[in-house]
Parts: sequence; C-alpha cells; structure tokens
Amino acid sequence: MMQTQSENICFGGTQGVYTHASSRCACDMTFGLFLPAAAKDGPVPLLWYLSGLTCSHENAMTKAGAQAWAAEQSIALIFPDTSPRGDHVPDDEAYDLGKGAGFYINANQKPWSKHFKMWDYITAELPEIVGNSFPLDMSRQAITGHSMGGHGALTMAMSLPGQYRSVSAFSPISNPTVSEWGRKQFNAYLGANETLWSNHDASLLMQKNGFDGPILIDTGTNDQFLDVLKPEALAHAAAMRRQQIIFRMQPDYDHSYYFVSSFMGDHINFHAEALRL
Repeated sequence: MMQTQSENICFGGTQGVYTHASSRCACDMTFGLFLPAAAKDGPVPLLWYLSGLTCSHENAMTKAGAQAWAAEQSIALIFPDTSPRGDHVPDDEAYDLGKGAGFYINANQKPWSKHFKMWDYITAELPEIVGNSFPLDMSRQAITGHSMGGHGALTMAMSLPGQYRSVSAFSPISNPTVSEWGRKQFNAYLGANETLWSNHDASLLMQKNGFDGPILIDTGTNDQFLDVLKPEALAHAAAMRRQQIIFRMQPDYDHSYYFVSSFMGDHINFHAEALRL
C-alpha cells in the first residue's frame, strides 16, 4: 500500500513524495513524483530521473530545477531512490557501495542479493505501481540520470527496446567494466564473472545494441571524475556504430548539481520532442 509523505503545489502542478513496500527490494522504498497541471485533464508522459552515488530521491527533486521545465512541457517527473533503505538492509563504510549506491543492477552476491534489485525495481516494479496509481501515459516514457544514474539510464534504455522513447545523461559512468567506479561494485554485487558485467556497461552496450531513438549526453570539461567516467569510450562506441546522438563536453562545468541544473532545460525539452511523437 502506498503512503503519501508530502504533496506541495509546484509550478501549477503537484510535487509529491510517496513510500511503498517493495517486493523486489524487500523493504520500504520512497520516490518523488511531479505531476504537471495537465495531469488533471488526462494521462501525461513520464520522464525518469536516476540520481547518482550518495543521493536519495530528494537530491534532484530539490536541486535540479526540473519541475519548471516539466510543467512547461506537460511532462511528469519521477525521482526514485538510488538503493534499498532500512536498518535491516546491508551497507558498507565506503560511499560507493551499499546504501545510496545501488548501481541500478540486480545483485546476486551475499549480503546484497536479498535487497539490491534496483534494475527490476526501476524497470518493472515501480512503473507498474505508478502507472496504476497516477494519471500517467506509460506508453510514453523517457529516461535520464546523473553519474551513476546516467549509467543506469543508458544501460536500461539500450537493454529494453521500446520501453523508453529517448535517453539522456549528465556525466554518466560510461565504461564501468574498466573503471574504478564499476569494477569494485560489479565484483561485490555480481561476483567475479566479468561476462555478467558487460550487460551494465554503456560503452559495450552501445557497441552491441545501440539505441533506437535519440540520445543526449552532457559532461563538463572540469568534471573532477573524468578519469572514472570515461566519456571518450562512449563517444567512440557511438561514432563506430553511427548512433543518433548529441554528445557535448561543456566547457568549465564540473560534476555538481550546478552543472545539472544549468542544462536541465535542454534535457527536458529534448525528451519532450520525443514524447510528443
């Protein structure tokens, strides 16, 4: 059963926060959902925003400035959490493993395998819940994300043909099978069999599958994590595949939400064009 934590009027629409029991993550999960004013007249398309390491549902909801643009385009925004939560959920002292670091995969290794099923949660369980509870047109979905969330958005879009009409990412972790942000988590969550890892590497999926729709990528030239994000690997894979893509290195921007909020309007307008089709 879903519980309403808060609802506030926002740019003529409603920004809500809701909690529900997740069967896949075996714990209570919280998400934010912005419904534009147009939702009062009928179902609206849905844009997923997947957040990065250490974040919860709240970071982008309060920092990205996305609601103003979504209200203008009559698009709903959903802000899921980045991992399972609760005292009974395993964690790690490091910021990049455990709570806040679900990596948008289904863990198969102990102690993570019982709760860390973020792939299924984002792609199947939560869409069913919100589709049955709110005036959303689930035939028109798009997905975006930041950093770890950019990794999740890209891998889900390229692995699930037809589920998302467009995909974008801010500073995505682009080649995690060879990255400091990837090998550690994949070993912990998926084990040492590296053949399983390739299903969650955007650069390798670009080579293998590509995406049947438009892609927009923004990364800052002063991003302090460029060596682990590896944007050049994704750019090269897209060029080799001749993928339809807009790939931008933004001069002087870093990895922060100042960067994300600066280009959020571009991303929402980009998705709005695809969602109108």
